[in-house]
Amino acid sequence: MTLVHGEPSYTLTTPELTLCVTARGGHVGTVTFHLPGRDVSPYALAPWEPAEFPELPALLSVLRGDFFCIPFGGQDDGPPHGETANHEWSLTDSNDRSFTLHQRSSACVNKILSTRIGHHAVYSEHQISNIEGDFNYGNHPILDLSNLSEGAGRISTSPFRWASVFPGAFANPTEGETQALAEGTRFDDLSRVKLTSGGTTDLTRYPSRAGNEDLVMLVNEPATLTQPFAWSAAVLDGYLWFSLKNPSDFPATLLWISNGGRTAPPWNGRHLGRIGIEEVCSHFCNGVAISRQDLLAAEGIPTSRRFRLEETVSLRIVHAVALTPEGFGVVTEITPLGEDSVTITDESGHQVVVAVDWKFVL
Repeated sequence: MTLVHGEPSYTLTTPELTLCVTARGGHVGTVTFHLPGRDVSPYALAPWEPAEFPELPALLSVLRGDFFCIPFGGQDDGPPHGETANHEWSLTDSNDRSFTLHQRSSACVNKILSTRIGHHAVYSEHQISNIEGDFNYGNHPILDLSNLSEGAGRISTSPFRWASVFPGAFANPTEGETQALAEGTRFDDLSRVKLTSGGTTDLTRYPSRAGNEDLVMLVNEPATLTQPFAWSAAVLDGYLWFSLKNPSDFPATLLWISNGGRTAPPWNGRHLGRIGIEEVCSHFCNGVAISRQDLLAAEGIPTSRRFRLEETVSLRIVHAVALTPEGFGVVTEITPLGEDSVTITDESGHQVVVAVDWKFVL
């Protein structure tokens, strides 16, 4: 085990990437992708180390990269984002291309992180068993765009049929927190979302709206024969990061837009230019109790899933990166190309082809 940003971590190294995952909380980060001619590390590390805040749940003291949450959000009788994002994981299997971690708490969960030869991608699977009832859940990647100039990063998702700003106060003004987006606002265009102060803002451009914390939820269009997966993407400095998912497993995408709006410890106004692009089955970031209320049933939007003791549920996500040509803009399409690659198209029609096993998420 290796100490990474102050936390003991398991490490996997291949020619395509070096991946670290914390034993405590199972946070995937850092991940350094070895692209032709350069290394890139898109995932965020908290601007503090765990030892600075030993009294906090591991979710906050360890905070980094990507982690799996079941249940998702704050909980009345458990740690935020569930035991999977806070408790210890043990290494049960490993080889040159993958490893498996296991956690047994309220549920039995296997975390399988694997790679493919020639693919700059992390194939993430969570196998959940020994759990009964309705639960919300999600993958929680956090990207670091703090080194980019204002609005230089570009954020997009596959087409969505429903979208809203968090319905209520996402920031807590009694703790000095501020938010920019108008509470509960519905929208159909990421580039035109209402501000509390009036007018609109463009959520496809980031970093932006410094000094604020905001959250929006987008519900993806269902899969089709020609578009069998849903996607999210971020264009950074000369490369892009993207994720692929099955929208029947993860119906929604949350954008947690964290740009210095939280001033209480451990944040202290220094969590800047980060964005969570989170694939979920949940009611926003609300805990399991609210997600079980099925508040979006009239819209045909599931916010929890039934788990049964005798069944094992497999939830799969792919995260990948690729170099982009100069001037590559916001991603508008990610489509299958054969069985082992995708074509990624930007707003101007520029395209890049990326080797990735997209069938993994199906």
